[in-house]
Amino acid sequence: MVSRFSTLSRIPKGVWVVGGVSMLMDISSEIIHSLLPLFMVTTLGASVIFIGLIEGLAEATALIVKVFSGAISDYLGKRKGLALLGYGLGAASKPLFALASSSGMILGARLIDRVGKGIRGAPRDALVADVTPPELRGAAYGLRQSMDTIGAFLGPLLAVGMMLLWNDDFRTIFWIAVIPGVLAVALLFFGLHEPATPIAHKRTNPIKKENLKRLGASCWWVIGLGAVFTLARFSEAFLVLRAQQADIPLALIPLVMVAMNLLYAFSAYPFGKLSDVMSHTRLLQWGLVVLIAADIVLALTTHWAGIILGVALWGIHMGMTQGLLTAMIAKTAPADLRGTAFGLFSMVSGVALLIASLGAGIIWEVWGAEYTFYAGAAICIVTLVYLLKRPAVL
Repeated sequence: MVSRFSTLSRIPKGVWVVGGVSMLMDISSEIIHSLLPLFMVTTLGASVIFIGLIEGLAEATALIVKVFSGAISDYLGKRKGLALLGYGLGAASKPLFALASSSGMILGARLIDRVGKGIRGAPRDALVADVTPPELRGAAYGLRQSMDTIGAFLGPLLAVGMMLLWNDDFRTIFWIAVIPGVLAVALLFFGLHEPATPIAHKRTNPIKKENLKRLGASCWWVIGLGAVFTLARFSEAFLVLRAQQADIPLALIPLVMVAMNLLYAFSAYPFGKLSDVMSHTRLLQWGLVVLIAADIVLALTTHWAGIILGVALWGIHMGMTQGLLTAMIAKTAPADLRGTAFGLFSMVSGVALLIASLGAGIIWEVWGAEYTFYAGAAICIVTLVYLLKRPAVL
């Protein structure tokens, strides 16, 4: 117990500020995202395939944009300005959801929101590495992810309360979601003082062929592994749609996201700290086992208790693996190319997410919801077999 709090006290203030900003923006985003699939189906009449396409395009856009923002932050040696721009776009997109009258307008709002996420993501992750000693990076990324995920379960929880308070008035709730987004931008602007340029050398184009080679085989392996994990874990919108099939009252459906993100939030820091002293590859293997269990539970039941169990296991998997993959990138990438490495990691994962979400929507419509989760489990099993046969070098 003493050791745990000793570690927390050594984590730099900047990591706490970045975590607070992430938490506020996630509250804003998750109020909307936990209700958006339901809003599109019940109010706008969208199909599940189109929802999958929107989710895939939106998230892929965010992840692909990261490669450019990461490279720019490496070239400039500055992260905060890009992060402010990204969070500002995220906050500015929120009113568009309240005003949307068609699925096309939702797509536009999602793309603006995700472009903002893409701009801020890699510089933010690189900034955490810049200000944190190497021996604390697993804990630091776990802490930031935990704070981010606290926002991700508070958002749906607030959405449930407001749905009950305002009789399922989606648009009013979307307007309320603007407030924490604006607060996130203000906290970043006033609360974070970026350290002096951490790298003192002649600037070159970070995505030149020579620099990409400098990333090394281990870094590229982690980038590829992140894409495979993304293929196995499609958009969380499908968790919300699965809950709808359990005949859970409309206002209470966001509680499944509360359950997932609650477990995610409370597991990310302990597993991040564990990754500082444990084989990364071994921890990823256990994370896959948990995701396989989640997929099987979600495929086999539509009872509300089974849905909650499945999404809880999904959340534990996220806590085990997401911060870990980020720490693995920070460990394997050269210091002057960290932003680029995070960006490439996100770009490759973004393409995988687009394929996964569109594929999940098609499988859902053609064969049924359970086969969507069986497909995810199958990809996990193949990945697990590969990792078990590969020497644990990280």
